[in-house]
Amino acid sequence: MKPLKWIGPPLLVAGLLGLSSCGKEEAPAESAATAEETAAAEESTQATEEAAAIGAEEAPSKTIEVVEESASEAEPVDEEIVLAVAEPPAATRDWQFSEGQHYVRLVPTQPTLGSADKIEVAEFFWYGCPHCYDMEPYINEWAENKDPNIRFVRIPALWNAIYRLHGQLYYTEEVLVRNGVIKDPKGFREAVFQEYHRRGNRLTTQAAIQKLFARFGVSAEQFQSTWDSFEVNQKLRVADDLVRRYSISSVPSIVVNGKYRTTATEAGGSYTNLMELIDELTVREGLR
Repeated sequence: MKPLKWIGPPLLVAGLLGLSSCGKEEAPAESAATAEETAAAEESTQATEEAAAIGAEEAPSKTIEVVEESASEAEPVDEEIVLAVAEPPAATRDWQFSEGQHYVRLVPTQPTLGSADKIEVAEFFWYGCPHCYDMEPYINEWAENKDPNIRFVRIPALWNAIYRLHGQLYYTEEVLVRNGVIKDPKGFREAVFQEYHRRGNRLTTQAAIQKLFARFGVSAEQFQSTWDSFEVNQKLRVADDLVRRYSISSVPSIVVNGKYRTTATEAGGSYTNLMELIDELTVREGLR
């Protein structure tokens, strides 16, 4: 998968929906018996009849024996071949979830935020979405225990002015965490949710947002220079493009490797089911 070249205008909000939202196999070709196969079969039959006529005592005896080898007697087997045989191919696995019912396949597969060295799981969210807040402990636990070959990213939806403001908050937070200015990223993220959903602070102005950053040791200068930075604005453009490419119309939504999109409602109505579906989709990607 090639790195993303970011294009496209922002997607307008599509509404808040559902429990978890704000807002063919080709049959093998029949092999007809060829002339050579028919001739071979006739020769085999003729040879058998001739052997019977000569007599059992003169006919050569061929016996196929099935012998079980012990570990000490068996020839070395390449380990990679054993692993490949032991793991059934994706097409024959007994999957719990099915395409069209529990998730949607994006056609064509879209670019991911990161490189193709890992399987990417992206959560699209909004700080003001109560369902995103409810899902937070589930997705956090999943992320802490995920396979190291999986990359987890969060992407804010930017459908209108308040969504965009909170998206700018998120990317300012992300840059300051990466630069070591914010020492407690989990605490900061929880504080944002608490402000909005528990304290009634909707964080609708830049000033209100700056006060929250100040509580975590971010100076006014550090906040302002990051808030207005090219890096944060570039991240917002990328988020706009991915929301459009993935056709995100509700949050929280999950996209696996630019290929599969789903929500808790589609997964079966619970966040536990959604985490199981994420795991299954990442396994599918690992077997491809």
